[in-house]
Amino acid sequence: MKAMRDFLELIKFEHTIFALPFAYLGMLLAADGWPGWSQLIWITLAMAAARTVAMGFNRLADRYLDARNPRTALRPLVTGAISTRTAWIGTMLAAALLIVAAWQLGPLPLKLAPGALLFLFGYSFTKRFTWLSHFILGFTDALAPAGAWAAVRGSLFTPADLPAWLLTALVTLWIGGFDLIYACQDVEVDRREGLCSIPARFGIAAALRLSWLSHLLTVLLLGALGWVMQLSWPYWVGVAISAGLLAWEHSLVRPDDLSRVNVAFFNVNGYISVTLFVAVVGALWVG
Repeated sequence: MKAMRDFLELIKFEHTIFALPFAYLGMLLAADGWPGWSQLIWITLAMAAARTVAMGFNRLADRYLDARNPRTALRPLVTGAISTRTAWIGTMLAAALLIVAAWQLGPLPLKLAPGALLFLFGYSFTKRFTWLSHFILGFTDALAPAGAWAAVRGSLFTPADLPAWLLTALVTLWIGGFDLIYACQDVEVDRREGLCSIPARFGIAAALRLSWLSHLLTVLLLGALGWVMQLSWPYWVGVAISAGLLAWEHSLVRPDDLSRVNVAFFNVNGYISVTLFVAVVGALWVG
């Protein structure tokens, strides 16, 4: 049990709240309502497994870098609170669960699963060679709503699947934008280690401006999604609240004051996820 608790702490399982609501958005919008218990359960397991793979492997891939970064030097793999063997076992079991869940969800999710795993394992290395890593991370997380949509509809590449791609684009920009804010904490470390990030390459001020632009585009894509799917008023209330939360997020950080980055990163984005989930449920309920 202790090993399990340590592993859950390693992958910050509680932060799944960022991504899980968007997987549910893809599921609910694809079904135009309730998809059934079987799909809900398997999509939830697939989402939890995917995030476990991504976080577990990220901690393994970055453990030596984490040891040289004061912000991450107390992570469990660095301190020895959890062994690399345990981390590998947990990560590979999660990968196996993802494949099983995809198999249960249908032929298309199963075909897409290897590509998803490529991104889940691979995104951790992108910071070594491209400053676009923030948006590659965003796209990796955006596979959740796209995969959920594919599980319900059994398709992803027809004109009727446009909402899935709008969801994918807006989640990519949303997460890429707030990862830009988070990465501002590590500018000096990234430069010292030769890592690629937009704050390290172009400066904190430029990174925050790009984050603002990414989140503006996120709101516009939320509007496009609502228009394409003809969603009712609760959705638009949720979009307005989310836009306000994003504005608040950006008011919390300045190039000369990053003291509230964690509030902007963890709290505000959790509020946005839940707000949009409730808004979509409300819109589908009202009809």
